[in-house]
Amino acid sequence: MSKNIPEKVSNRLTLYHSILAEYMEEGIESISSPQIAQRLGIDDSQVRKDFKLLNNAGKCRVGYLVSELKDSIEKTLGFATVKDAFIVGAGHLGLALAKYDNFNSYGLNILALFDNDPHKIDIQVNNKQIFHISKLPNLAERLNVEIAILTVPRQFAQQVADYIIQSSQIKYIWNFTPAVLKVPPHIKVWNENLIASFVQFACKDFE
Repeated sequence: MSKNIPEKVSNRLTLYHSILAEYMEEGIESISSPQIAQRLGIDDSQVRKDFKLLNNAGKCRVGYLVSELKDSIEKTLGFATVKDAFIVGAGHLGLALAKYDNFNSYGLNILALFDNDPHKIDIQVNNKQIFHISKLPNLAERLNVEIAILTVPRQFAQQVADYIIQSSQIKYIWNFTPAVLKVPPHIKVWNENLIASFVQFACKDFE
């Protein structure tokens, strides 16, 4: 990411990017901030404020070129720089993430999956092979992979995290498990808390 963008702003920018990608698919060349605001149910002034963070020559009252605005968001959020990653845990969630092709549009390239279930080893999922977890350290070094997407059951999360940290060059863990991991200071963890997201959603919309 080229700038220190607050989390809420980066979340909105990814939503703007999705709308712009849709416009490009439909062959629409320009878009205005009110159009984006209406689609997302937010204030137009918030969209304009977010766009001030981008290096883009669009005019808020005239419109933006869809392709240029999309490129600006990609450069600002770092989508243009491809980051290779491994999925650790080939259960239902790990397999679902491996099948999600849109990660490539955001600069995330999933190379392979890892598990310890002998029945899953060597299976191909969306052109990605499942390896035994013991192969991860060597492949991480050979392919220069520093990102692990952790999707193992909660009770094994800390044990697996310890293994990949101690045996490989993994520096970043995208944690999809509900476990709160204990890691050394040089390891960065991003917790994808699905339960917390649901609770926020439920409290807001189902009161």
